[in-house]
Amino acid sequence: MSDRGNLHIKGRVLAGPEDVRDELWVVDGRITYERPTRTGRETLTVEGWVLPGFVDAHCHVGLDQQGPVDESTSEKQALTEREAGALLLRDAGSPSDTRWIDDREDLPRIIRAGRHIARTKRYIRNYAHEIEPGDLAAYVRREARLGDGWVKLVGDWIDRGEGDLAPCWPRWALEEAIAAAHEEGARVTAHCFAENSLRDLVEAGIDCIEHATGLTEETIPLFAERGVAIVPTLVNTATFPQLAAGGMKYPRWSQHMIRLHERRYETVRAAYDAGIPVYAGTDAGGSLAHGLVSVEVAELVTAGIPAADAVSAATWGARRWLGRPGLEEGAPADLVVFAEDPRADVRVLGDPRHVVLRGRVMR
Repeated sequence: MSDRGNLHIKGRVLAGPEDVRDELWVVDGRITYERPTRTGRETLTVEGWVLPGFVDAHCHVGLDQQGPVDESTSEKQALTEREAGALLLRDAGSPSDTRWIDDREDLPRIIRAGRHIARTKRYIRNYAHEIEPGDLAAYVRREARLGDGWVKLVGDWIDRGEGDLAPCWPRWALEEAIAAAHEEGARVTAHCFAENSLRDLVEAGIDCIEHATGLTEETIPLFAERGVAIVPTLVNTATFPQLAAGGMKYPRWSQHMIRLHERRYETVRAAYDAGIPVYAGTDAGGSLAHGLVSVEVAELVTAGIPAADAVSAATWGARRWLGRPGLEEGAPADLVVFAEDPRADVRVLGDPRHVVLRGRVMR
């Protein structure tokens, strides 16, 4: 890790889809495109292709398969993300208090959605507030005040009575809860695998859907019309066959998960083609390892999204969506440097030459 001296990066600076520059400088931890006139400070020069620090738009720091983890484990999770170049994390639900990370200059920034809010006995044990519909708006308001502008609902989960995925909330409860979040200045996202939870959530005013494997030709136009974003987490949905194999007690659910998995790429491409905003997120934490954002970008390309747009889904586009700066003048110097153009081959994203966080070269 370097001290925060001056940094000069030469090559190709990809500040946006149409904004490509030849060099930038980092002074006092911030980006400038004007050559510094200050003398007496060492300047490190590196070369390569520059992108804004990656965004993992669905990431769980402070969580593992059993629930909340200690600070040492949370630190390791955050460091793994940093090593991969993921410098901005939208934590889509965690039962741990990770505010202490904000005081660490060497760790990624986290945008928190508070703790998951789920229906009683309808989610993973030790993860969520488990409540009934009449309490949903109050819990949403509470988490909106505790989070960083987002609230996370569990929109559907297996209903043991039906033996299959089913919506968790009645329409009236969703309308009340989403309105409460918006009154608090927060956006709302929801975990959704199945088809039949989506219309009520979108028509109730939701802002984003995680996974969204249940999108169909009936709901895709509704998402596009309302501008509801999706975070497909394809590295997560790749595990559906494994989950299905372990759930043979519920054969309808198991078969449903297999069908969703089989059409996952087709679903994402149809959403993209319809103009639905698509962002890169991994669902790291829980059962998935951290540091997989480059793999998720490659999965988006496999689904048929053009490489430049898949890169945007994890960099400048995602940062704009979350209201955080990229490589503009005066922004914090959070960036990743590569040996080759990642738009030509997104596999390059898995091997950063340098990771710079707040002006410090971390690798």
